[in-house]
Amino acid sequence: MKKLSILLALLLLISSCANKKESDFKIGIISDCQYCNCEIKWDRYYKKSPQRLKEAIIELNKDSLQYTIHLGDFIDKNFKSLDSILTTWETLKSESFHVLGNHDFEVEENQKEQVIKKLNLEKRYYSFVRNNWRFIVLDGNDLSFYGAITVDKKKQTDSLFNSLKDLNLPYVKKWNGGLSNTQINWLKSELEEAQQEKQLVGFYCHFPVYPIDQHNIWNRNQFLQIIKPYRNIKFFFNGHNHAGAYKYKDNIHFLTFKGMVDTENTSAFAKAKFTKDTIFIEGYEREVSRKLVIQ
Repeated sequence: MKKLSILLALLLLISSCANKKESDFKIGIISDCQYCNCEIKWDRYYKKSPQRLKEAIIELNKDSLQYTIHLGDFIDKNFKSLDSILTTWETLKSESFHVLGNHDFEVEENQKEQVIKKLNLEKRYYSFVRNNWRFIVLDGNDLSFYGAITVDKKKQTDSLFNSLKDLNLPYVKKWNGGLSNTQINWLKSELEEAQQEKQLVGFYCHFPVYPIDQHNIWNRNQFLQIIKPYRNIKFFFNGHNHAGAYKYKDNIHFLTFKGMVDTENTSAFAKAKFTKDTIFIEGYEREVSRKLVIQ
């Protein structure tokens, strides 16, 4: 009887370890590759991005990743930059996703819709589910002076910007952007569905929400009010501020990843391992390694 009890205990332990291992997964994260055949500006070495991306992908391909995501500004400008850098991106072994950044729209007006197609995006904002996580990809350029394409979105852009411009907010700059009413309504439905399905939620966006600086999304206050009731939201990952930043607020990890394009001799990218109660950020080169506890 004692032997049977020990055997059962061992089986339960093995099963528990197997389930834990099965629920763990890793992803790759890159931000602001920002390639163009351009001269150095603001300590951004645009011509070095293809080699840096290639080296990052070699490292990422060593792991079995659920997916890899780029957090916006895949190019700096010029539509032809996409053809040059996408050949490297396509060597990724994992599934891959893109977030739209402001510089991704630094192309001719008639090419902006083509950028979205080139990045293999069916929609400008979207979500996907992996291992009981709902990952919500926001489009912070939905309302903007470079990414708003339709007449209605351009009108909404003017309206939102004009309502904020006299409030002395550091982030009301024309290089930032905001979420449209349509996207906000979609976001609400995504959060409701995630709550009903008992899923954890993580956000990807190009623009940060915290800490407050000149890079934030325009309607951050509206966004924060929308997410406030949902206790299942665990992180908000973004790019845009190439220096990187971090803030923990209301049990949510707000993390800005460093720009790959910056500095003469260093790169920046990361892997993130998701476990039951922690996200381990494994930073490479300038990216900082972190332990993000999920509560």
